[in-house]
Amino acid sequence: MVSIKDVAAEAGVSVATVSRVLNSHPSVSPDARARVLAAVETLGYRPNAVARSLRTDQTRTLGLVISDVLNPYFTELARSVEEAARALGYSVIIGNADERPDLQDHHVRTLLDRRIDGLLVSPTDGGSPLMLEAARAGTPMVFVDRWIAGVDVPVVRADGREAVRDLVRHLHGLGHRRLAIIAGPAATTTGSERVEAFREALREHGLPLPEELIGQGDFQAASGRRVTEAFLALPEPPDVVFAADNLMALGALDAIRARGLRVPQDIGLAAFDDIPWFVHTDPPITAIAQPTGELGRAAVRALVDRIEGRPPESVTLPARLVVRRSCGEQSPENSPA
Repeated sequence: MVSIKDVAAEAGVSVATVSRVLNSHPSVSPDARARVLAAVETLGYRPNAVARSLRTDQTRTLGLVISDVLNPYFTELARSVEEAARALGYSVIIGNADERPDLQDHHVRTLLDRRIDGLLVSPTDGGSPLMLEAARAGTPMVFVDRWIAGVDVPVVRADGREAVRDLVRHLHGLGHRRLAIIAGPAATTTGSERVEAFREALREHGLPLPEELIGQGDFQAASGRRVTEAFLALPEPPDVVFAADNLMALGALDAIRARGLRVPQDIGLAAFDDIPWFVHTDPPITAIAQPTGELGRAAVRALVDRIEGRPPESVTLPARLVVRRSCGEQSPENSPA
């Protein structure tokens, strides 16, 4: 019986290189890949891995790499992906990048080695080398929530620009004029897009966004706390702090309370990415909600279309403003702005 060692000897490469070729791993040179496949054909080596490399077999498994499993938004997204995939006969393996490109690469490599049929990714910090290589090599892939400009991969995301405009209009109507933002990483599309949407919405009302009212966060709670402490130390603190994700909003709330201040009596707080526990804070937090479950289901459909030979489509769904009482509102919960 022909073994993988025989294939490696015939091709003049290592066993590890043969394994990568048989598992469609992108980090193999075209020359080595050609020699391995020629050796496979010459020796008649036909395990399942080779069958998959010839696109005659599937594992019915999808990979999902999310940016931060501690973020309730991504937890809900992962749940909807798993449910949608199961309904279509696929299993899901999940990797948590923890907002680290190196850890994202680790999960992408592991998932490719597991012979997944396709990959869903919420890119961290503008992407990572192996993920970009896999995308450009033609690995079935869909970006969800975040994306990378210039990479030809379908994108499933929410458009929050109109919801941010609604939020600024709402805050302006409440009499707030000095508005600050805790931004996400500028290297991520969601980080840069939300700041720009906020800036544009302020401009429509003739309001400035000075540099002192833009705090650089990283989509995690500690950065929200740090940035808000800096806002509160200003000679003229903001009327409202808008956190560009829910974990940074939690950090902001911690910083406000640590100062002995009250929301909204002393300072208002709003967030992007509504989550279930926002209704249980005191006061409940006004937030922008993304259609997380719909995004997960749409991402799975797009990826399965790609895997099964149908043309996948990018999908953009609207986010919406949910008005509660953290900015001085007197309106009932969930009323429109």
